[in-house]
This record gives sequence, structure tokens and C-alpha cells, in this order.
Amino acid sequence: MSKEKELGIVVYGATGYTGKLVTEYLNSQYGTNGTVPWALAGRSQEKLEAVRDDLGLAHELSLVVADAGDPASITELAERAEVILTTVGPYQLYGHDLVAACASAGTDYVDLCGEPTWMKEMIGQHGETAAASGARIVFSCGFDSIPFDLGVLFLQQASMEAHGTPLPRVRGRVRGMKGTWSGGTLASFKATMAAAAKDPSLVEALINPFALTPGFTGPEQPDGMYPVYDEVIDSWVAPFIMATINTKNIHRSNLLLNHLYGSDFAYDEMMVTGPGEQGEAMAKAVASDKSMANDPTPPGEGPSREERENGFYDILFVGHTAGGEEIRASVKGDMDPGYGSTSKMISEAAITLLASRGTAPGGILTPAAALGTSLIGRLQENAGLTFEVEDS
Repeated sequence: MSKEKELGIVVYGATGYTGKLVTEYLNSQYGTNGTVPWALAGRSQEKLEAVRDDLGLAHELSLVVADAGDPASITELAERAEVILTTVGPYQLYGHDLVAACASAGTDYVDLCGEPTWMKEMIGQHGETAAASGARIVFSCGFDSIPFDLGVLFLQQASMEAHGTPLPRVRGRVRGMKGTWSGGTLASFKATMAAAAKDPSLVEALINPFALTPGFTGPEQPDGMYPVYDEVIDSWVAPFIMATINTKNIHRSNLLLNHLYGSDFAYDEMMVTGPGEQGEAMAKAVASDKSMANDPTPPGEGPSREERENGFYDILFVGHTAGGEEIRASVKGDMDPGYGSTSKMISEAAITLLASRGTAPGGILTPAAALGTSLIGRLQENAGLTFEVEDS
């Protein structure tokens, strides 16, 4: 740690549902007196102490009181920490002051944000400040968008090794997934929809795949909004709800990586439902599903431990070179995507930032651009993810 900052990674929101999962993972994987220094932060000293005691954590673990409603406490938190890991969402309601404080203080930052309208706003307001201070602000470090953003990077690197050329066309296809929503995810989704209803100009940021690439607009992208038969994988595919944020982050990664994937890069992301009439019927059912918008689960609730441990995901990426060569890769996770795996992914993202403090330029970044192959390695070593090239 630097002389100016006495805290390493600070888990802000440690008393919430996802924050507790992150705390459990850090403790089980790294302990409280190991090589990874970390601390807990939240609104209530009493609740922080309860989390510490419930999980049997060492009493020497630092506990920091900070409240999104108290900007001074947020500024102090950012000034004391090397890396802030925040699970306090919806970020458009509670995250602005923390991003601003980290950008000013040169503090690295990771979150679980899947709110593109707010992310676009933060890029415009704080991107230059973060670049000047050296702060690396990395949004979307959970299931949206780490497996997808790093999966495309992994596939592109495999193509460069095999064919010496990037892939101008990549398909992301969710082959399997088992998991449930939490109240926090639902709250973020509903907050985004409510904001767009009040301000129609925000709709453009939701539907534009290049909403997070200011100054660059690439070629027309595949639609991805309707069920279609995908001849490349011989299956029906349906719209995938996370594609709205993942596609934007992947195009931003390409921009930040100096168009490593090419300036003509096209990408879409859909869910595999199978071949034949049954696959078609399933694709149409998925496309018409409105259950997320109507789910009443409140923030602070989520899947049980058994549900998390029995969950999984399996994502296929299929790319084609300009000359027609095909290459395939997969990313798989060993727990439910939204919480069991997400809590591990964001933790490893924060550790990757901590381990590389002062070695890379700041800005508002993406997992692929900021963390890249270093994070891929950590996820495979510690977090139950696999990245593999598959036979075409």
C-alpha cells in the first residue's frame, strides 16, 4: 500500500446481501491477515460489527462507517483506500459521489453496475479526472460483464495466435445458465426503466451499442432483439437480457484497446434454446418473458446458499476472421452467475487492481481493458471459471 492510503481493498456495502458474499469469499480465500489487505465499510457501525462477528472475522479487521447520503464520509473513504469494491446499488441512485471521490483521489474502483445510462454520464463527468489522477474506475465486474468482456478478449487473442488476425464478427451464445435474481439486481433494472420513462433521451443510451464509445460509432450491429435460427451453431436463439449492457462494454473495450478487434467489429449476444420446433417455441417464450419487470423481490434478498452452489453458466463465443476461418471458445462458471460467481469475480477484479497499482494509466475502463489476461488467470486459479478454446 502507498504511504498516503492506510487501507487496501475496502468492501463498501458489506452489510448487504452481495457485500456479505464478497466478505465471505475474501475471508475464505485470503483470510484477514494474509497477503491481501482488506476492510469493510457501510452505513452502520453496529451492522458492520454484526457481519464481522457472524462470519467469525478477526476483530482487528478495519470497519469504516460511510454513507452515500453523507458526501464527506464518501470522500474520506476514497482518500483512505487503495481500491474501493462497492456493491451499493442502484448505482445511479447511490454511486455518483463515490465515483467522483475515487476519480479525484486516485483510488481504484470496481462495482457491479449494469446501468448504461449512468455509466455514460460518469464517463462524461469523471473520465478526464480519473485519467489525470491515475484512478482506474472499472464498472461491471460481475456476471455483467466479466465473462463476456473477457471471453471476447480471450477469443480474439486465440485468433491472433492461430491466424494472426482479429475477428471482425463474434457471436456470444449463452448455452446454459442456472441462477435467480436478487432484489438488488431488480432494483437496478427498475431504476433504469424509471429514469428512461422520465427522460426519453436516455432511451438512446439503452438501445445504442456504441453508447459508451464517445467519438466512435462502428458498423451496424446485429439486432439480437428477436428469436432467430442461428445457422452457425444450428440452433434457435433468443434475446438475452444482459446483452444490453454487455455489448456496450465490449465495444468500449475495443475502443480502449485501440481497436484490437478492428474498427469494423460486430458482436451480438443471445441465449441458445435448441433446434427444431421445441427450440423455436422456447426462443419465443424467452423473448416474451416479462417476469423480471414484475418480480416483487426487495433489495437485500437473493438466492439461498444451496441455489448459489447448484448454479452454473456456460457461454460459447464463435468468431470468424475476414477470410472465413472460424474459432470457438467458452467461458464457464461453477456457481450461480449473479451472486455465487459474481462475488468471486468482483473480489478477484479488486485484487488484480491492488496488485497492479501505479502500473497502468487511469480512466473509466472495462474489465478487459483494465485487467485483461491477469484477471483471466486469477479467475481460473481461484474463482471457479474456465476459459477454453473449443473445436469448431
